[in-house]
Amino acid sequence: MLVPVPARMQERLKDFDPETAVTPKDAATIAVVRDGEDGIEAFLMRRHSAMAFAAGMYVFPGGGVQDDDGEPMTWVGPAPEVWAERFHCEPDRAARLVVAAVRETFEETGVLLAGPDEHSVVGDTTDLAWAREDLEAKKMSFARFLADQGLVLRADLLGAWAHWITPALEPRRYDTRFFVAALPAGQRIGTVSTEADKSLWAPLSEVLALVDAKQAAMMPPTAVTCRELSTLAATEVLDAAAERRIRAIEPHFVRKDGEWWLETEREEHL
Repeated sequence: MLVPVPARMQERLKDFDPETAVTPKDAATIAVVRDGEDGIEAFLMRRHSAMAFAAGMYVFPGGGVQDDDGEPMTWVGPAPEVWAERFHCEPDRAARLVVAAVRETFEETGVLLAGPDEHSVVGDTTDLAWAREDLEAKKMSFARFLADQGLVLRADLLGAWAHWITPALEPRRYDTRFFVAALPAGQRIGTVSTEADKSLWAPLSEVLALVDAKQAAMMPPTAVTCRELSTLAATEVLDAAAERRIRAIEPHFVRKDGEWWLETEREEHL
């Protein structure tokens, strides 16, 4: 699939040297979904226009892996070795990715995929706003937060969906694993990250129409994920995730008819 490259990037490509490409950093993101009146909805945030990465783009909650994401913690659901097999990496790295996905989503939206045990999940997290602030300020680790609250990470509420790597041209690059999860019953979105200037529950059929009409902007990984989820119900996303065969997708720049295009490939998920 070929995606047009904006004019500002066309200029940058003239002097691009692949040998100078930045090494991508590990990151994780979750497409949090729910069923709405017009079909499946995903929670999206629009990044501030002044942000250094993906400015003005609609994105899922997520962010970079931190060192303390590797601290020991109690979790239930698939073990790190299972996630490692799904994402083709070592177990320690896989565990950090799962923790980063859950932590970042909680920090940015208040959605918390954790509970007292393997049979329950927390409800409204409004009274945990202080913890979101402390986590974002790195005053405590996610492992410490869960332990202090008597909670366990519910890895069984996540599904592995995709693996995208930022193109080599970008000065900020991320090696990102995409997860999916249905909004837990009783939870709602709280205040959102200050990195966003707008957030909403978006019916995927509607937001994709806006993207196609160039009235909303998404990076290719977000747009592709939204299209793949748009035919499902929220209750079906984990089963669909379990059937996917995931491989890394790193879009490349190709020249066609005198202009640069971004070439992407879809996941092999059958």
